Amino acid sequence: MRVLTLLLQKLTLLIGIGLPFCIVNADTETIEEVVVTAELRAVAVNDLAGSVSLLVPGDRTDAVNHLEEMLGRAVNVNIASGASRARFVQIRGIGERGQFAEPLNASVGLQIDGVDFSGVGTAATLFDVSQIEILRGPQGTLYGANALAGLINVVTPSSTANWQGKAQFDVGNYGGQGAGAVFSGPLNDSVGLRLSARNYRDDGFIDNTFLQSRRTDNHDESTLRIKLDGASAALNWQLAAGMIEVANGYDAFSLDNNRQTRSDQPGMDEQSSGYLSARFEINDLDWAQLVAAAGYASSDVRYGYDEDWTYAGFHPYGYSSTDQYNRGINTATVDLRWLSKDSAEDTLNWLVGLYFLDRDVDLERDYTWLEERFSSQFALQRRAIYGELGLPINGLWTLSIGARAEIHEADYEDNAGVRFSPEDDLFGSRLKLERRFADQQLAYLSFSQGYKSGGFNTSGTLDADLRLFDPETLWNVEVGYKSNFLADRGQMRIALFHMARADVQIATSIVRVRDDGSSEFIEFTGNAASGVNQGIEAEMDLALSERLLISAGLGLLKTEYQDYVDAAGNDLDGREQAHAPGYQGHLSLRYELSERWFASLDVEAKDGYYFSDSHSAQADSYALFNAAVGYAFGRYSARIWGRNLTDADYPVRGFYFGNDPRNGYADTTWTQLGAPRQIGLSATVSW
Repeated sequence: MRVLTLLLQKLTLLIGIGLPFCIVNADTETIEEVVVTAELRAVAVNDLAGSVSLLVPGDRTDAVNHLEEMLGRAVNVNIASGASRARFVQIRGIGERGQFAEPLNASVGLQIDGVDFSGVGTAATLFDVSQIEILRGPQGTLYGANALAGLINVVTPSSTANWQGKAQFDVGNYGGQGAGAVFSGPLNDSVGLRLSARNYRDDGFIDNTFLQSRRTDNHDESTLRIKLDGASAALNWQLAAGMIEVANGYDAFSLDNNRQTRSDQPGMDEQSSGYLSARFEINDLDWAQLVAAAGYASSDVRYGYDEDWTYAGFHPYGYSSTDQYNRGINTATVDLRWLSKDSAEDTLNWLVGLYFLDRDVDLERDYTWLEERFSSQFALQRRAIYGELGLPINGLWTLSIGARAEIHEADYEDNAGVRFSPEDDLFGSRLKLERRFADQQLAYLSFSQGYKSGGFNTSGTLDADLRLFDPETLWNVEVGYKSNFLADRGQMRIALFHMARADVQIATSIVRVRDDGSSEFIEFTGNAASGVNQGIEAEMDLALSERLLISAGLGLLKTEYQDYVDAAGNDLDGREQAHAPGYQGHLSLRYELSERWFASLDVEAKDGYYFSDSHSAQADSYALFNAAVGYAFGRYSARIWGRNLTDADYPVRGFYFGNDPRNGYADTTWTQLGAPRQIGLSATVSW
């Protein structure tokens, strides 16, 4: 009760900050209505009975290159790097923080153009992306086992009615440079085309003093996308394809916990992905609409690092080793969905669907301490049936009931003689009660059940009785309120949630000391007894005047484990869960100085949090300040921007172990730092 009281006090403070805006009577613009496509039915964000953030990369005035650079604006969403990009996401304190061995059971799903990229987030480049939809809470009915904590859906634009194009050029410090172009228009009366390409590169933010190089942690990322689409009364369709080539370095950790490294064999973080997707909406059936969607992605992922972070001869007690992982990942999905045609609020509506997923992962690991190269083959099949029924109670109330049943089958073997073939029968559900008001307001109460499949541990010299772990179940109770106000010049979204976790899957590491004094880190996932995650999410968008646009958000989160003793015998009952900041917030201001000039200021703040469940090392709280000044004239525009203007040091990954021979390998907190101050110039020409 004390926790809930504290959360309500902070929420009241946030609403109080917003109240002065409501008395302004200026002739202002309206907030544009945006549709969320990741739900069972496409619906406007303020008509959706659930906690959703909708991010638009084009709203950012700096050069946005990757998903990790946008997520600071989504409350109760955190990231973990340990690579060149933060490819792992946590929503409401739940989500993976890394991967070394198979399998990865993703808690947060990632889709790009309808293709499943869960666990392969380096592919989430953002040039020519229209919106990013972040659905918080278990999506067991919608997406099943890969969306226990939520879903991130990256959507690219469709073709335009007339031929048009855009070219963008960026330059910045640390050798930053980017170039991209978009072409879009009709091929004929019924088919449209959109084509985009982009390359971005920089030197990274590390100074390798041993190799005398400032490019060992560089970025080099290329994206090519093509989309064909068409629409008629009987059929809407879309075909999309893309290629993402990432050739990034990875040299991030230093024995001095700064941006000066000594690695003699810097690592890499490379990915080559190609994808195809198709979506057909058949509208001429007498009794329903049929939506058929399929996606396929093939990725080669190469990841490695210098484990000792130094060079041979650095210290008499030093060691030298590298660790490299090469993965081939193929994922195919098919989703068939039948929807009742009449989905008006006062009529019964229904939906039923079938879902199929096949994923194959081939891994080769080349590690100094292995007698021979390690290899494994992992295959996963998911088969599901799902549905939802909407029951109008009267013109104001609606009750929705949904469920999903899924069969999860896996097959694993490696050259160390480890073999597993687990099978899980999983179930998710959702119950929503909605109350709509005449003046564009929505209140809702929802109960949802999500799940994550069980699995097995394959890393290192792990004991046999620690190999298997059970599925995890999550129950979420959520109360929300959404409103348009000031004649559609403002939108408000508030959600209070309480999530109960059972058989919590906790990813930790077991450290075992080798005979030479170096450490073996064994990735280990086990089940804790239970956990609680609860909090508040509040967001607001406001066109205060024709010139001033404001966006703000605040997320408060309280997490804890219950009855949990870790593998080392430590009692963690009542401790906060890892990567679960107590608060996150953002404030964005954009002001049109004149018809041609504009300025913007953004602030993103985050509370401290535990890096892991296996130790007590913590990140400090921090705030990042971003700003830009721009000029637009006709087809041309340019802007000077700055990111992290105060040059704050903030972590994007943290560990705790001994790796410094100078102090006898005493346990130490190690952090990977996020990007320092960046200054750049971006120019755009349209036609």
